[in-house]
Amino acid sequence: MLAEHAQQVLAIYQSGIDEGNATFETAAPSWEAFDKSRLPNHRLVALTPDAAVVGWIAVSAVSARAAYAGVVEHSVYVHPDARGQGIARALLHALIASTEASGIWTIQSGIFPENAASLALHQQAGFRVIGTRERVGRLHGIWRDVQLIERRSHHVN
Repeated sequence: MLAEHAQQVLAIYQSGIDEGNATFETAAPSWEAFDKSRLPNHRLVALTPDAAVVGWIAVSAVSARAAYAGVVEHSVYVHPDARGQGIARALLHALIASTEASGIWTIQSGIFPENAASLALHQQAGFRVIGTRERVGRLHGIWRDVQLIERRSHHVN
């Protein structure tokens, strides 16, 4: 993921936000804020042959504490017109390879229970639900639950 992808990445993010089952965010951040909050070595885009971004995946550190150096939180988004083509699966597998190669042992995320497609995708990629945070936040005035998921590396010791 490069700065040249910024506009398309943020537009895909905003599409996910607008659908209402992807995040508590209500607007995509600026590219500067997005770029600053994601680890540079684990940000990937899926491109069409003409270099259009159709999906992206990125991670953020969960803590600055040394004990959590191998734990990241990820997000994956696919353009609505490109869903169902295996793009999210390919991005997720590429991210797993990238993080494991750098010694990251846990990838985690929070997913709204209503986002059944994302939960199924993650389960197929080796993630497991570790719990539910009930009524953890409000989105447009409505309390929402979040399923906490994680994937522990089988290769990083």
